[in-house]
Amino acid sequence: MSAKPRCAVGVLAAFTAVALAATACGGSDEPAGKDAKNITLTISANSIVGGKSSAGAEWIENWVIPKFVEAQKAKGVTAKVTFVPSGVEDEQYKTKLALDLRSKGGADVIAVDGIWVGEFVQAGYLKPLSEVAGDQVDSWEGWSQIPETVQGLGSFENKRYAIPLGTDGRVLYYNKKLFARAGLPADWQPKSWQEILDAGAKLKALPGVTPIQINAGTAMGEATSMQGALPLLVGAGGEIYKDGKWAGASQPVKDMLDFYTKVYGGGLGDPKLQQEAKGRDKSFAEFAAGKIGILAEGDYFWRSVINPTTGIAKMADRDTAVGYAMIPAKQPGAGIRGQDFVSMSGGGVRALNPNSKFPSQAWELLSFMHSAEAVKAELAGEARITARQDVNKEVLAGDPMLSFITEKGLPVTAYRPPLAVYPQVSVALQEATAEVTAGKSVDEAAAAYQKKVEGIVGGAGNVTS
Repeated sequence: MSAKPRCAVGVLAAFTAVALAATACGGSDEPAGKDAKNITLTISANSIVGGKSSAGAEWIENWVIPKFVEAQKAKGVTAKVTFVPSGVEDEQYKTKLALDLRSKGGADVIAVDGIWVGEFVQAGYLKPLSEVAGDQVDSWEGWSQIPETVQGLGSFENKRYAIPLGTDGRVLYYNKKLFARAGLPADWQPKSWQEILDAGAKLKALPGVTPIQINAGTAMGEATSMQGALPLLVGAGGEIYKDGKWAGASQPVKDMLDFYTKVYGGGLGDPKLQQEAKGRDKSFAEFAAGKIGILAEGDYFWRSVINPTTGIAKMADRDTAVGYAMIPAKQPGAGIRGQDFVSMSGGGVRALNPNSKFPSQAWELLSFMHSAEAVKAELAGEARITARQDVNKEVLAGDPMLSFITEKGLPVTAYRPPLAVYPQVSVALQEATAEVTAGKSVDEAAAAYQKKVEGIVGGAGNVTS
């Protein structure tokens, strides 16, 4: 529903008033069809000028709104567009969105974490974009620029509910200097898990070097799932959630746990590091210091961790000393969709409020925010992976690593299931990796994991084993 300025803001303390206020919010009294000449729209995001994600808020206020209003004016339409900022913890923002949508209120265009999409759909808060705004959605030029795998970030059960913003990807980083000392190639690209282990065995001969770092255990949190367990799972042809069922002690889960056993039981990784509270940060520092040979991480590691100028674990020689490779499937063709290589991605999306008084125009605003021109304006010269391949080709031309993820990683990537119980299943997965890292057998760890998942998701009928 469109709101008069600030009408739908509803500060956290006033949550209970949202339902009462919902009926009071709205645009003009003019019929709200496609041909309306006076429209009122609102945009909400968890960003605020001078606070959280300030640059995103500035882009909406100073670029999106004036440009969109101007474009509408050229068509003879008077548009009033308001930004409803937030600058709170993600869970608080999520709660506010849910309350707004449940009470048929809230902004017309809403920014949402991709991991919330399925949960919001199941609660009835979101509807497919084409159901809200009609046929114009499917004919949008932008879909042809967003790889189908990336569209998955804003989709649920094969329907599009949102347009993805930026995204990311997971790869294997390796230290070329250590590889040279171990007699390994500078342009390494393993084609199977065994080839990773073989490289690890050669690196093991170097004193003071941990051959492989693949996040394990609960201290690493979601980084264990996203950088380790889930890429391995999809590499074994499995998915954590598929066709309404969660993966239990399935063969792909056992294959994934077996890889952990071979790394940590085979002396190719440092099990103690996985248990430390700051273990992930320590792994970053060790890689930067030339003490880790191979490390599985996202592009964040390249951009923000080992960045020679702004990184938290700077590597002055990053561009020459660090190689990167695709994560291989267990063996060629064994990955999901019959893939030879895999990745995992995350990111935010923007959706339409199904209660919008001006759904057609809300789609015009949403699709405008995701046009090539708008996406480039939002980047403001920064090199970041966007959902649009045309923009990526242009803005990442000078960054071979991010181009590598865009060109090679995104077409084979996968996403976490956007469901409310996923975080609990993820913890169970992390616990299973911790158990095999500590020496428990794969079968024991997989059985314990299956039992936990059955308890989380409502019984064995919802689990594949």
